Amino acid sequence: MEFCPDCGAMLLPKDGKLECGCGYKKDLASNNEYELSREIKAEENVKMLGEDVDVGPVTNETCPECGHDKAIYKMLQTRSADEAPTRIFTCTKCKHTWRAYD
Repeated sequence: MEFCPDCGAMLLPKDGKLECGCGYKKDLASNNEYELSREIKAEENVKMLGEDVDVGPVTNETCPECGHDKAIYKMLQTRSADEAPTRIFTCTKCKHTWRAYD
């Protein structure tokens, strides 16, 4: 298996040469055998594998945007280690995000 020196992609055999999608070509060495068992085509579309899933603990916290009373939260150490962590909330209804300090 060889890789393109220009872009790093795998070189594939085609018409007696090793070719890359970026246009780089190299002659096949006479002592090497190359076989392509199946062609893999690149897909340029992003596939959505599911809905946006809320992950994390839920607490009773009122959203400042919509007034809903449930939010997912996480705690991050955004300041120095001797200070309290920052709580980041995300509303379960409108997905608005805000922070709170202790």
